[in-house]
Amino acid sequence: MAYKRLIHIILLFFCSAILYGQVRITSSPDEQQITTRILFIFDCSNSMNARWQSDSRINIAKRILMDVVDSLEGTPNLEMALRVFGHQSPYPPIDCKDSKLEIPFAKNNGRRIVNKIRGLVPRGGTPIAYSLEQAAEDFPHCSNCRNIIILITDGIEECAGDPCAASDFLQRRGIALKPFVIGIGQDFSEAFSCVGRYFDASQESEFHQAFNVVISQALESTTAQVNLFDINGSAGETNVNMTFSDYFSGQTKYNYVHAMNLRGFSDTITLDPLVTYRMTVHTIPPVIIDSITLIAGRHNIISADAPQGQLRLIMSPGSTSAQARNTPCIVRKHGESETIHIQNLNFTERYLVGNYDIEILSMPRIHISNVGVDQSTVTTVEIPRPGIAVIQKTAEGHGSLYVEDHEGMRLIYNMNPAEKIETLSLQPGNYRVVLRSRFIHRAGATMDRTFIIESGKTTTVRL
Repeated sequence: MAYKRLIHIILLFFCSAILYGQVRITSSPDEQQITTRILFIFDCSNSMNARWQSDSRINIAKRILMDVVDSLEGTPNLEMALRVFGHQSPYPPIDCKDSKLEIPFAKNNGRRIVNKIRGLVPRGGTPIAYSLEQAAEDFPHCSNCRNIIILITDGIEECAGDPCAASDFLQRRGIALKPFVIGIGQDFSEAFSCVGRYFDASQESEFHQAFNVVISQALESTTAQVNLFDINGSAGETNVNMTFSDYFSGQTKYNYVHAMNLRGFSDTITLDPLVTYRMTVHTIPPVIIDSITLIAGRHNIISADAPQGQLRLIMSPGSTSAQARNTPCIVRKHGESETIHIQNLNFTERYLVGNYDIEILSMPRIHISNVGVDQSTVTTVEIPRPGIAVIQKTAEGHGSLYVEDHEGMRLIYNMNPAEKIETLSLQPGNYRVVLRSRFIHRAGATMDRTFIIESGKTTTVRL
């Protein structure tokens, strides 16, 4: 029939689009073999016997669903399953557990599904929430699958269940993407808008159109580009990883290192249009955009403010590379206590435009407050080259090293009681070492020495 030929054409077009997008965008063989699994949840309650324009609701729904299943048969990387509710127990009374997975997921099982649909007879009530809850067990574990639910119903929940909560559970657990719901006979959008993407089929002709759109969105690939804006509003920031995770389940879906194409525009990426995303742009600190939804079949634009400059932390000339490598620096946003990054000396890193506090883990520590990072510029922070203190003890003992400055005498290091010689890298300044031999048990035997460290020089302190 004409409708069946139309479905074939639509599927051929969109499956080609999927294959093209995967070959062009992805490099992992596993990603190229993602399996789409569609679970049809079909209403076979007593109300489906009602007349609906050219025929009964059940006959029209069965005919269209069988055509769709038949057209999908043989589609690469696609599996189907059928759950039916309201077909086992007569109404009244309502059997709120009248829901059954009639045909489980398998390859090339379209003929079995069609045969099962053909023999269905409407009998019972409408336990939608229970059916959605049971659907959680219908999807066998799969690490490389997209799980889609298409619910076809002519009524709303008749039992005490909450379809919205059931759908939310499926999404947050990562069991299935946001369901499609096709409402037959009248507009149920108010009841089902929280369940999934609702399509109204108040008229018979609208049922055909709704199924066309649902199948298209379930199978097609969707493109997007991410514009990362600098401080001037120009989409010029690039070369940073972007993680797209499922906003509900938190599962990571894609990682793309942002790139500019040869025309100077943000490069095109492929995303699943059925997922609501959280995008994390891994700048320092990260930029997070929540609740991103895509329009299926269109090129989507996603924007984020990510203006960046560079921060270079260096040690004065003459320092050895080992000295620089072994001196980590803590970077925090100005006025905040959370560490956002650890950066080594003699290294340049990109940060979002803003002001930062830096704590350099030299001995003693150096605190630099309110360092500005500006758009597309390099801010350089230079610390003095350290000196070397060689502390020689006549005997092992208990003691400490202090720096003396305008704040007074501050502890910076506890001596190793098992060592007679200790070599320490210290920033230029005034120091005091206090020590008592561990073999002498009198406080009056404490030794107290002051010394000065100069940049690049070695000072020997004898105790």
